[in-house]
Amino acid sequence: MLTEEHLSTAYTFDLLNCPPAEAIAGGKGASLATLAKAGLPVPQAFVVTTEANRRFITENGIEQDLTSILAEAADGDDASETWDNLRKVFDRGTVPQDVAADIARSYESLGRTGVPVAVRSSATVEDLADASSAGQHETYLNVVGDEPVMAAIRRCWASLWAPQAVSYRSHHGIPSKDLSIAVVVQVLIPTDSSGVLFTADPVSPRRDLVAISASWGLGSAVVGGLVNADYVVLRKSDGRVLKRQIEDKRLMTVTTEDGTEEQSVPESLRREPVLTLEQINELTRIGLEIEALYGTPMDIEWALSKGRVFVLQARPITTANAQTKGPRASGDPFQWNDSLERSCLWSNVNFGEGIPEVMTPSPGRLCASPSKIGFSSQDSPVLVTSAAVHI
Repeated sequence: MLTEEHLSTAYTFDLLNCPPAEAIAGGKGASLATLAKAGLPVPQAFVVTTEANRRFITENGIEQDLTSILAEAADGDDASETWDNLRKVFDRGTVPQDVAADIARSYESLGRTGVPVAVRSSATVEDLADASSAGQHETYLNVVGDEPVMAAIRRCWASLWAPQAVSYRSHHGIPSKDLSIAVVVQVLIPTDSSGVLFTADPVSPRRDLVAISASWGLGSAVVGGLVNADYVVLRKSDGRVLKRQIEDKRLMTVTTEDGTEEQSVPESLRREPVLTLEQINELTRIGLEIEALYGTPMDIEWALSKGRVFVLQARPITTANAQTKGPRASGDPFQWNDSLERSCLWSNVNFGEGIPEVMTPSPGRLCASPSKIGFSSQDSPVLVTSAAVHI
């Protein structure tokens, strides 16, 4: 059993033993630990904790540099030069010997010497319900070997103070003081295709839909907007596909000896659907299981390798459509609004303003209960007598 002292001083955890706490594992690490413990298909990984980052900062005397960059950001100065200098400080910094040894042991435990990994930042203010920090911190793919992994970890630590990350936190009212960052080192899946799944429509506030984007190769091309991905929308209640848009996918991200690069998609695959209906159904099943685990609509990064689905990341949806957030509460319009499914339009306009004179029988039909009345343009006429009509 992990003691409180061990939790506060450990430098690495595998996912099954990692506390699902942002203060220790950062947002991404905590989420992946939650998913792994729930039995979801997450690639093997370990988390370099925030305590390792603090040791590195303290023993290399970087606090003064951090104070400087924060002061420049607060004054509205261009911090790019300071950021370049700070990154060099992190690159030159020495990782404490016991921390480095712990990281090396954890890397070796991933299965074999020199296994390719993704080294991914996991800040304590990342993947939160109201601020995802997506794209603000560094990720390095196809990293192989002890020294390259350690170098990538130092770069991830430094990225907590990159100008775009500091600006993002300022915009969202997140104070930079006392922040820290963990790092996830995850086995890189040999990916055939990948993409993003939303368990609520990210464009319109509809919780009854699932939306999937998919393309060939690694997911960075989809997440980074480099490719027009295939797009599928289906209904949760019965799995019916409402929209299936197959795009001309010209680019894909692939692994190389030196990391990754964008390559042209083979002509034979450019206009072919990335996902079969069976794969769409399997992704949806896993997505809804994750949504049930968190109790809120989720943004999920996934990959397919030899037909098997892997979950790379899951975080609450943080788009501007705040209606998609959180569990359904009593009175939530998603529970009764028939305009989501039928040719009805609901409005809360006062009855007297909408129909000031005597109303004759109207062509239409009752769309909901008598307390929530509406019309469509079909079926038999009805006479509405409610004083709270919705049309």
